[in-house]
Amino acid sequence: QVQLVESGGGSVQAGGSLRLSCAASGYSHSAYCMGWFRQAPGKEREGLTTRYLGFISYADSVKGRFTISPISRDNGKNTMYLQMNSLKPEDTGMYYCASYRSPFRGCSGGLRHEDFAYWGQGTPVTVSS
Repeated sequence: QVQLVESGGGSVQAGGSLRLSCAASGYSHSAYCMGWFRQAPGKEREGLTTRYLGFISYADSVKGRFTISPISRDNGKNTMYLQMNSLKPEDTGMYYCASYRSPFRGCSGGLRHEDFAYWGQGTPVTVSS
């Protein structure tokens, strides 16, 4: 059974940094499209970044500030990270990691959240000015 669990959210002042973690389990292979999304109150879910093997894409809103890591083995768990630097108040929201349902498809849908089948429960990020 696939499971994604995010952690690492919190409150930070503008200009600060956070690193979010996504612990992944139940996958049959490593070649899945993985992504990070966020949803601010009253707004639609926004795709931030995707990674399929060495292929990475970023939304313009986070390019140069956020970095998605490959999945690595960390304390016995397969974990993906989102390093967030130079945070802005508009980065406030619930952050989710997600994956496609099947491997070997690349991230054919780009940053569209509709193409992602498995989701974590989210971790909140608040950036104050």
